[in-house]
Amino acid sequence: MTTFQYTKDPNKRYHTWNYALRQQFGEKVFKVPLDGGFDCPNRDGTVAHGGCTFCSVSGSGDFAGNRIDPLPIQFQKEVQMMHQKWPNVTKYIAYFQNFTNTHAPVEELRHKFEQVVNEQGVVGIQIATRPDCLPDDVVDYLAELNQRYYLWVELGLQTIHEETSQLINRAHDYQTYLTGVEKLRKHNINICTHLINGLPGESVEMMLESTRRMILDSDIQGVKLHLLHLMKNTKMVRDYHEGRLELMDQDTYVNLICDQLEMIPPEIIIHRLTGDAPRDTIIGPMWSLKKWEVLNAIDHEMKQRNTFQGAKNSRK
Repeated sequence: MTTFQYTKDPNKRYHTWNYALRQQFGEKVFKVPLDGGFDCPNRDGTVAHGGCTFCSVSGSGDFAGNRIDPLPIQFQKEVQMMHQKWPNVTKYIAYFQNFTNTHAPVEELRHKFEQVVNEQGVVGIQIATRPDCLPDDVVDYLAELNQRYYLWVELGLQTIHEETSQLINRAHDYQTYLTGVEKLRKHNINICTHLINGLPGESVEMMLESTRRMILDSDIQGVKLHLLHLMKNTKMVRDYHEGRLELMDQDTYVNLICDQLEMIPPEIIIHRLTGDAPRDTIIGPMWSLKKWEVLNAIDHEMKQRNTFQGAKNSRK
């Protein structure tokens, strides 16, 4: 039996999102992915053109609702689909996933978010965005939402390394991320930071350094660790063909994740350790499509090491 404090599952040695939601609401809750019809500042010319080189035409939300549908319709369709697997779930988090969901005037944000937060069963809202899209009036509105609902803001950091940032066209620097975190935490807003493992030119040591600096430098409550998926029709395909990108193998990824988990304080919620990608759009790594096999391998490696999340806590 595991002695890790943030689990009731003897196979889990890290602080899962499922455990956190059950502790918060007393039952299973699932996220309902929505497409709010937003763009990104590094796609529309605000700060750059073309978007991040790993990003597909649908942004980060390949499984979100269809943006041509009104948001309440998207919500209902996604809930109906999820009920095929979890028929007894009655509580939901509205997840604005695609592109940059604060990249609009605050009046537009209010109009879109308020369309779904009052849908039956919605207990929270999660908003994926960029740290350079948090003007004061938007942060004030997020603070208002935080008083009314269980709110998470997901910030795409991806890497702390500026050379990688330039290569992937992230179009903001690390200090911008730190400033964004500070602005949100002044209002006690929960933050989930998103890192990508396997970006072009990055060694395992660089990925571990991103984890270490993120933990030491920023007051965050959640982490999303994600394998780089090389998608068709993205600019990163050129990096792959020209030898600047080597796709990770499963063993390397599993060991890296376990190393990262050991560094992350145990109270920080792990929102994700791998990701999904549509089979017909992914170039690789193809092993990543076997999501549960990867997660089981992580559990096995943590057990083999007899280790837990936070065993080598960077904040100690």
